[in-house]
Amino acid sequence: MHILLTGAAGFIGMHTAQRLLARGDTVVGIDNLNDYYDVALKQARLQTLEGQSGFQFMPVDVADRQAMAQLFDTQHFDAVVHLAAQAGVRYSISHPLAYIDSNLTGFGHILEGCRAQKVRHLVYASSSSVYGGNTKMPFEETDAVDSPVSLYAATKKANELMAHTYSHLYQLPTTGLRFFTVYGPWGRPDMAYFLFTKAVLAGQPIQVFNHGQMKRDFTYIDDIVEGVLRVLDKPATPQAPGGPPYRIFNIGNNDPVALMDFIGCLEKALGKSAVKTFLPMQDGDVPATYASTDALRDWVGFSPSTPLQQGIDRFVAWYHRYYKA
Repeated sequence: MHILLTGAAGFIGMHTAQRLLARGDTVVGIDNLNDYYDVALKQARLQTLEGQSGFQFMPVDVADRQAMAQLFDTQHFDAVVHLAAQAGVRYSISHPLAYIDSNLTGFGHILEGCRAQKVRHLVYASSSSVYGGNTKMPFEETDAVDSPVSLYAATKKANELMAHTYSHLYQLPTTGLRFFTVYGPWGRPDMAYFLFTKAVLAGQPIQVFNHGQMKRDFTYIDDIVEGVLRVLDKPATPQAPGGPPYRIFNIGNNDPVALMDFIGCLEKALGKSAVKTFLPMQDGDVPATYASTDALRDWVGFSPSTPLQQGIDRFVAWYHRYYKA
């Protein structure tokens, strides 16, 4: 297939591109290479892709209407994997316009390009953050998600609504994937496990929010990519006769881990103890996430299962190599 992959210089984007190329797809990767976090890391990710047969990179911002229209006019994509977004829950509190531009306007441009070109399937990244303050566990795709606690979460829920509309009006097959705390080699430096690793190796204290009373459904990057590819290869179909070709799936490990246990796994991999500073809950955060993956397993025969310690060990090994730390 000839695939448009947005956010190609991102954490999930790079890994997804590698898998697509390895199986013989051609990939046009786009990214605006913004400075939300270390641009050098994004460029290093791209270097792992550049030169590979079938890969083309274009420095395009999904929020740029003219550039996106030109991209869709000059390429003919079989499918689109849309991973580009302004990430980060807390950053959305201080920089809301970045989320409106990238996550709302940018997603609108993706939908319009797919509609005009009659793309076979649009797979896009949603987030576990759409569940907001829901307390029923595990989170299921049928749960109400009408009470986001951050603008980031609100934009991801809006993406799902926008996709549903395009599926309904234009019969565009769309599948949204609610990712749950993705981690692993080449990860995002703003994520807790990355910040913890840097601090522990430097002998500095780590910030433990909500006094450690938090749980997360950590999902290893290889499991995320496997889910993306399997879903990509099975375009969404109506869930009921006459309905839109629209689907939503959780991709999580279905095994929430207490934050203090997670820190213990990291300490074991690093061979060093962390100095902990306990703090209250941050604005926009939630105490727990827990994915039901039954729907994903029923749809594509897969659900994530990488053990946390194994995934953390692989991340730490990469961190030592990349940063020579």
